[in-house]
Amino acid sequence: MSGRFNWNELMTNDIAKAKAFYGQTLGWTFEPFPMPDGEYWIARAPDGTPTAGIMPMDPQDTESQPGWLSYVQVDDLDRAVSATTAGGGQVLQPPMDIPNVGRIAVVEDPAGAVLGLMKPVSAPAS
Repeated sequence: MSGRFNWNELMTNDIAKAKAFYGQTLGWTFEPFPMPDGEYWIARAPDGTPTAGIMPMDPQDTESQPGWLSYVQVDDLDRAVSATTAGGGQVLQPPMDIPNVGRIAVVEDPAGAVLGLMKPVSAPAS
C-alpha cells in the first residue's frame, strides 16, 4: 500500500556477524538472493515472512557507518523523486530497476534524514 513502510535493509561490514546476531536475537533465517551487483541476503521472520535484506557495505567507503535503511512504498517512483527535490530534499541514489523486486531510489529529506522509496513489481495500483 502506497505511503507505508514496506522493506528494510541492513548495510554491514560483517554479514556473518549480522546473520549470527539477528538469527540468535530475533530467530531470523537467511537465504541468498541473486543480485547483479553482489551479495544480498533475505532475512525471514520465524514464521517465514521475508522481513529485511542484508548486504555488504562498499569496502572503499570509509565514511559510512553500518545501519538500517527503511523503504516506503510508492505508486509512482518518478513522481516521488521529483516531489523530493521540489520539497527541498535531494536524491542520493537515482531510480533503478531491481529484477523481480521493482524500482527503488534513495532520497534525503531537507533535515538530512535518509529514506528509501520503492515501487514493487507486484504493487497494485491504488
